[in-house]
Amino acid sequence: MAQRSSAHNHWKPIMTLTGQGQITAAPDLAVIRLGVETTGYNLAQIQSENAQISQMVIELIQEAGNAEVRTADYSIERISQYENGNQIDKGYSVKHILEITTEDIESTGEIIDMAVRMGANVVESISFGLSDPELFYQKALNLAVDNAIEKSQSISGNLRVRIDPIPVRIVEAGHSPSPLLRFQRDAAATPITPGELTIEAVVTADFIYSS
Repeated sequence: MAQRSSAHNHWKPIMTLTGQGQITAAPDLAVIRLGVETTGYNLAQIQSENAQISQMVIELIQEAGNAEVRTADYSIERISQYENGNQIDKGYSVKHILEITTEDIESTGEIIDMAVRMGANVVESISFGLSDPELFYQKALNLAVDNAIEKSQSISGNLRVRIDPIPVRIVEAGHSPSPLLRFQRDAAATPITPGELTIEAVVTADFIYSS
C-alpha cells in the first residue's frame, strides 16, 4: 500500500494489486515450415533441381485446397569442411523453405506426408496458434481485472477498511495475444496432436481505500 495524490492534489491511501487471468483454447491454425535442400558442385543444376521439386510440392498442396503456401526463406551456401587441416570444397547447398498455413488442423500430418512424397527433405517446425488470438486475450484480460478486484475486497475485509471496488488506475503488464505451440523437427511425424493453448494476461490496479 502507498500514499498517492488525486487530481485535486489531496493525498489518499492507495492499494496496488496485481491481477492475473488465464484462458485455455484449442488451436485452430497450423503453420508448417518445410522445404527442399539440394546439394552438389554444379550450382545451376542444383538450383534447377530444387526449383522443380519445390514447384511440385507447392502445386500438390495448393491442389489440396486447404492451405496457403508462401516462400519463407531461400538460401544458397558454399559447403566446405576441414580434412587434415585443409579446407575442402564440397560444392553448394540450395535451400527453399516454404511456410504452409492451414485452418484444417487435422490435415497437418497429411500435408507433411504429401510434401515429403514430392521430395521435401527439410521439416523445420510445426506451430499451432489461433486465427483470432485477440478475442481470447481480451477474455483473459477481463479475468485479470476481476482477479485484482477480488484481491482488493479480500484484503480490505481482512484489514477492516473500506475500499472503492472500481480501480482508479489499471496498467496492462505485458501483452501476449498470440501464443504458439511449437514442435521441432524431431516431433514432425504424423500423427500430430496440437493439444491446447494457454492465453495469459496480467494487470496492475490501484484502489482507493479508507479506514
